[in-house]
Amino acid sequence: MLIEFVTQPQFNFLSTFAEALNVPVINNEVQIPASLGEGFVRRVDIYEDFRLHIHRYRLSQELILKRVGAKEPASFISVILYNNEEPLSLVTADEEQRNFSRYNDMAIQIATNNFDSIIAFPAGTEIYYTVIGISTTRLETLLALSEKDALIDAIVTPKESILLFESMAPETQTTLKQISESQSENGFADFYYRLKAETLLYDVFNQLHNRQSLKHNPVNKADAEKLFLIREAILSNLSEPPSLPALAKLGGISETKMKDLFRQVFGDSIYHYYQTARMEEAAYLLRHKNYSVSEAGYQLGFSNLSHFTRLFERHHQQKPKKYASGG
Repeated sequence: MLIEFVTQPQFNFLSTFAEALNVPVINNEVQIPASLGEGFVRRVDIYEDFRLHIHRYRLSQELILKRVGAKEPASFISVILYNNEEPLSLVTADEEQRNFSRYNDMAIQIATNNFDSIIAFPAGTEIYYTVIGISTTRLETLLALSEKDALIDAIVTPKESILLFESMAPETQTTLKQISESQSENGFADFYYRLKAETLLYDVFNQLHNRQSLKHNPVNKADAEKLFLIREAILSNLSEPPSLPALAKLGGISETKMKDLFRQVFGDSIYHYYQTARMEEAAYLLRHKNYSVSEAGYQLGFSNLSHFTRLFERHHQQKPKKYASGG
């Protein structure tokens, strides 16, 4: 099932989704028919220019959401918070699928409404994510920063397209679970959703505010494609440190531009990003694949297991052996 839409500020995704499924919209909610799966999509209008779409369903067929960026200057920001337990795929302009993978680095996407993207959900996938749509003017008023922040300024007064990714903190995951629960019997439902939506925005923009980025450069579709390719290459072999010249050559850009854009979009240097992914992979191997500490360390290219243990403890606040036992 393909659903294509243009990200205009007044676009009603719920109506388009309901039409694709041939079901009605009832009380700003679409229930997935049993013939197609189970679950719901709920729309919450907080203000005219500030809304939520809560997706919680499983479909019996593949779902592809193709977002076509508006041609007008950016005036709306989408914050997409993925809480899926199963990997998703981002289908890029060259029709290649880039896996989000089990890493948490791309759990939150921040983009202007003039940016194209395609998300593919395989059949049978538990689809669990929330989209916050908010105008740049309301977002600027809501954030009300008391000090200068070049990155936040670039988001709330966008001159070009914006694309950023952030990891998801545990407290954000908790808020997402709370917000997916029905508030139909709650007389304070509007108040509740507004507080939760603002909490989510606070969490996301507080993380962005803590980034060590001094400037923000425009990210076009071609640059985004190159960055996804570079990220994929980094994650494809976690047993060897990435070669910056090789990555730059792969992406067809200079090392300087690659390092600046990578830090800007993913919020980290390439090497630290690689080390974080390494430690997340180590945690996965220990707890879900039943690797021993030495097996996990050697699998990830560590010849010195003491170094592996120290690095793991720094990232996970536990020694790998204790982590593996669930302690």
